[in-house]
Amino acid sequence: MSDDPHVRTTVLIVDDHAPFRAAARRMLEADGFEVVGEAGDAASGLRLARDLSPDLVLLDVVLPDLSGFEVADRLADEPPAVVLVSSRDRADFGRRLRDSPALGFVSKDRLSGRRLRALQARSR
Repeated sequence: MSDDPHVRTTVLIVDDHAPFRAAARRMLEADGFEVVGEAGDAASGLRLARDLSPDLVLLDVVLPDLSGFEVADRLADEPPAVVLVSSRDRADFGRRLRDSPALGFVSKDRLSGRRLRALQARSR
């Protein structure tokens, strides 16, 4: 991720709910992010993460084929930072969330460009 404010952060959205992907795309693009791709399952998300090399992967915890935690583990040695999202509360995931290599967690109802930027800033 670039420190240059004129370079837009690229994002891959991985979530099995198309309406959420569409809403997240609109919101992130309005907040200055560049959404480079979307995936509805873990296998597609992993492939696109490697093919597109986004700065950030917005990753649902619950996917039809693998959990978001498993995907985050597989991407741990790759360049994109991972932010986990869920409609469930952070407390529901307990230790699994604390042990994840993900940059952070944002509940879907609190997702914003500002929150993603704050997570990015903490990781630098």
